[in-house]
Amino acid sequence: MDKPIYVLNGPNLNLLGSREPEIYGRTTLADIEAMARARAADLGLAIDFRQSNEEGVLVNWIHEAREKGSAIIINAGAYTHTSVALLDALTAAELPAVEVHLSNIFKRESFRHHSYISGVALGVICGFGATGYLLALEALKNALND
Repeated sequence: MDKPIYVLNGPNLNLLGSREPEIYGRTTLADIEAMARARAADLGLAIDFRQSNEEGVLVNWIHEAREKGSAIIINAGAYTHTSVALLDALTAAELPAVEVHLSNIFKRESFRHHSYISGVALGVICGFGATGYLLALEALKNALND
């Protein structure tokens, strides 16, 4: 595949492995990146894996993906529940996108049950930890082949 899948990670995901391990586990974001790169290679896909704590940076990366990417995997962290800007950027990108969450957001606080971005995503994967990223890659591989 010529264009990579952008794997975008939002706020506080840089703290994975040490932040609330009872919720998010001990796997670090670097571990997830390595797993995703290996799975992408197995699937014949390229990925561009990034993380930012800043909403505007994520919006800019989605805009970049519109031109340079084939699809988007996004774990927007807390911005999932607050950001119309990410919704608008994903809508404008016109790319297949999968929303990923490490924890099952529906077993957590009620404010986490609403996602601004799931309405424009092909699907949402939550509650499977780091495996969610691998499932998202497989889903996008199938979507891009259709």
